[in-house]
Amino acid sequence: MGSVLSVVNNTAVQVGQGLMDTYGEVSLMHGDLNLLERVWASYYLYMGNDVVASGLLVFLFHEVLYFGRSLPWFVIDAIPYFRKYKIQDNKKPNFKEQWECFKTVLLTHFLVETVPIWGFHPVCSYFGIQIGVPFPHWTTIAKHIAIFFVMEDTWHYWMHRGLHYGSFYKFIHKQHHRYAAPFGVAAEYAHPIEVALLGVGTVGMPILWVYLTQDLHMFTVLIWIALRLFQAIDAHSGYEFPWSLHHFLPFWAGADHHDDHHHYFLGNYASSFRWWDALMGTNPNYKKNRAESQKQAKLAKAK
Repeated sequence: MGSVLSVVNNTAVQVGQGLMDTYGEVSLMHGDLNLLERVWASYYLYMGNDVVASGLLVFLFHEVLYFGRSLPWFVIDAIPYFRKYKIQDNKKPNFKEQWECFKTVLLTHFLVETVPIWGFHPVCSYFGIQIGVPFPHWTTIAKHIAIFFVMEDTWHYWMHRGLHYGSFYKFIHKQHHRYAAPFGVAAEYAHPIEVALLGVGTVGMPILWVYLTQDLHMFTVLIWIALRLFQAIDAHSGYEFPWSLHHFLPFWAGADHHDDHHHYFLGNYASSFRWWDALMGTNPNYKKNRAESQKQAKLAKAK
């Protein structure tokens, strides 16, 4: 693997030099790089250790995005206007539930996810991941991310389905189903074994890809992690909007797909797409059940 230090080896960086000074040197010597590439190169040069730099970057990136993306759903839950878009509109998570979930997820991030996050760079480095600049062309990035979505979805479907059997559900997956009406921050509320097992789909697929192809950039991995987090959090949001992605991409799973899984506990095992559930017959007609439930709820209110 080529270090950023070797990619921009004409940059004069002094020991103890600040990040902004390093950025100034990189900008001066490498005007052909775009803003994001200059920031990227400056960060790795400033850190001076690729493993530490990648580990810290991925961990902080994950935390900021996960809780930052979960926050809007917390706010939306508190605004009555959005209740009409709530899939299970008779179940609203209270502050205590969300706070307990938040604390558990944060603890899981530090105790369970830290090791694989910090170990990701050395493993990928061994197989040839790139961290240098310039970044790959956007079409290459898009292709890799599309492949990762398909690979992860396949892994997630079969592992998730397996977790619904017998002792696997009782001792592992049951924790994630504590909330029959999920909310954003509950996306990674799960038993440590489940976090590790399903996390292989997110972290392990890029590792497998770089092992097979020797063609992967760390920047692509960050974009992939961001999009996968957004997908997982949105799927657990509990809200169905007219502009939800699956209205434009029918094969996209979306919140209604996964919310029904939490509501009825069976079926709809895939993460991002609908095709595995359709192919394997694990996509019951929940829309009919949901419509009937809503009808009964309205009748009950009218009495």
